[in-house]
Amino acid sequence: MHRHKISCFVALSVAILLPTGRPLFAASPATFNVKDFGATGTKSDDAQAAIQRAVDACAAAGGGMVYLPPGDYTSGTIKLKSHVRFHIEAGATVFASLNRSTFDKGALFYGEGLENITLEGRGLVDGQSSYEWRLNDHEDDFIRPNLVLMETLRKPLMRAFPKGHPKETNFPRMVLLVRCKDVRIAGLSFVRSPSWNIHPYGCERVVIDDVTIQSSLKEGVWADGIDPDGCKDVRISNSTIETGDDAIVFYSIDAYGPALPCENITVTNCRLSSASSALKFCDGNRNAIRKVTVDNCVITSPNRGIAFMNFDHGHVSDVVLSNLTIETKLHDWFWWGDGEALHFNIKRRSEIHASVPKLPVQPIGAIRNVIIRNLIARGNGSSLILGHPESFLENVTLDNIRLFLSAIPEHPMQQKAEHALKIRWARNLKLRDIEVHWEKPAFDGWKSALCLEDIQGLELDGFSGRPAAAEFPAVVLNQVEDATIRNTRVLPGTAVFLDLKGGKTRSIALVGNDFRKADHPYRPSPEVRNTEIVAVNNLGGGK
Repeated sequence: MHRHKISCFVALSVAILLPTGRPLFAASPATFNVKDFGATGTKSDDAQAAIQRAVDACAAAGGGMVYLPPGDYTSGTIKLKSHVRFHIEAGATVFASLNRSTFDKGALFYGEGLENITLEGRGLVDGQSSYEWRLNDHEDDFIRPNLVLMETLRKPLMRAFPKGHPKETNFPRMVLLVRCKDVRIAGLSFVRSPSWNIHPYGCERVVIDDVTIQSSLKEGVWADGIDPDGCKDVRISNSTIETGDDAIVFYSIDAYGPALPCENITVTNCRLSSASSALKFCDGNRNAIRKVTVDNCVITSPNRGIAFMNFDHGHVSDVVLSNLTIETKLHDWFWWGDGEALHFNIKRRSEIHASVPKLPVQPIGAIRNVIIRNLIARGNGSSLILGHPESFLENVTLDNIRLFLSAIPEHPMQQKAEHALKIRWARNLKLRDIEVHWEKPAFDGWKSALCLEDIQGLELDGFSGRPAAAEFPAVVLNQVEDATIRNTRVLPGTAVFLDLKGGKTRSIALVGNDFRKADHPYRPSPEVRNTEIVAVNNLGGGK
């Protein structure tokens, strides 16, 4: 009998039969050791054919486990099969081949239309990416303002690129799964990916648990962590992602088929770190991203903490983000973000990309029903929560938020900071128990703690903060209609707490606030009629 047939033999324990005639203990699963199919475990040897033979044999037997024992295995695309449990043992490393011709599917692990597949173990998957620094020759309209600023400051436009591969489309993903069901990825470590690490499209019932993803925070461009695209019923938990590009991104695009809703997603107990966005509801949204909860996560050192960037005609809705800590940090000029904790932005593609024609006018996306609660955030940049004049944010709630702002004065991108938190173009906005704290080092460009513009329906309850400098108001309301401000607490160093301006500012109620530490509790501009402001039961100002 051949050696690999022996290892694939299903060993049966002594059967103890139940009264029904069924055995009490089922047979142990078939195991297909890749070394029985020709893999040597030596890095310099090409293991692709041997690994694929083991996968094919496992699938032909009706399923089981493909086993990689300790050793080093270099491979191009490995095509997974249904009912195959691919186990990389502790001490085993799968290296992505540096010969790109061996990747016929654009990924190290690839599956399409599969059911019941598993990637697991305590082993390592190494993409072997390396980087070089050179003058920028990559068009990216998202960071064009950064490029212009660097040119104005006469700073060198050096940036990192994967060595030998100038375009990200050349890079194989670590894992690419297309229209698969019942997927489990657990326990593995993915390092040095040349592109996105884990990318499922149109998949259902996906569990990603206890994985580690790592690439260079300084250089790891395009090495996203986990990017579900048009997937449903996804659980990401107990994982650490530390990568140059975005850590977790939710997509709804049409690269591998029609744009599908990305929905029914939970992210829990994770640590995320990125030189770009730690958590992003992506600019690529042509259908919907909805019914998402993120809870109990720690976000460290991203250039942008949480991003809602909606530049296609899809919508983002029914999202709850809770119990998070964020500490942002300004990174290099070529990364998206400005050291801010929160970023919302709705635009058309034609308003971002110069190459996209403005006519015919395309539909615009929407963001609605978002709750962010129990957040402590430290950072260097202004949090911007922006809708669009044609698509107001709807039903956004910030609850129990602590913002701590400091600066890196010598950093070129620090010049883009202004207010601690700015919100514009929103309807039915609720801000509850918001605190803003200015810390050292300071930045002389900081102004107000809170700036609210073009808001229809505002509840500001329990705000505490002061301006960065006495010449600015703590809170600015510009073109705000139907607002109730209650239970606010003014901090020392506040000359004007509330600045009211704009001809549309009306129906403003100030109820039960403590204005005693402000020289002027509120200051309406000439275009705001006094009859539109009602002040009741306030301390230090109003009746």
